[in-house]
Amino acid sequence: MHAISASASKNRGFTLVELVISVAILGVLAMMAVPMLQVTAQRQKEVELRTALRDIRSAIDAYRQAVVDKKIRVAADASGYPPDLDALVLGVADITKPDTRPIYFLRRLPRDPFFPDPTTPAAETWGLRSYASPPDEPQTGDDVFDVYSLSERSGLNGVAYKEW
Repeated sequence: MHAISASASKNRGFTLVELVISVAILGVLAMMAVPMLQVTAQRQKEVELRTALRDIRSAIDAYRQAVVDKKIRVAADASGYPPDLDALVLGVADITKPDTRPIYFLRRLPRDPFFPDPTTPAAETWGLRSYASPPDEPQTGDDVFDVYSLSERSGLNGVAYKEW
């Protein structure tokens, strides 16, 4: 009976070769998982970018519609687009209401998820295009007609983020 317990204790555990093979297999699996995690993280940022662009552009359009509906006072020679992105969050006086309470177009201004510095204010993470600038060479001006990403990177679809 003593001989059985001695041979049983010899068969317990793993050999060094088995441990090395197991670690090698885990290493190969981890190396395959890292690129997939990077693509997933980039895809998540792209979804955030699309959502942020859609929200800001919708707010710009709503501001312009409020001007067309004569709810906001603007100069006669103005384009009718907001003077800056902060106007969408801070609100603009509604001249159709007796108390001129503000009209808000955004609760908060989203950040460009691809902007490298997280301490930069959200309004400074976007490229701005004024109404007077051409679409192929966006430039800032007296108003905000459109926004775009300042990132030099391209998306998973091959299109540069600044062209989204």
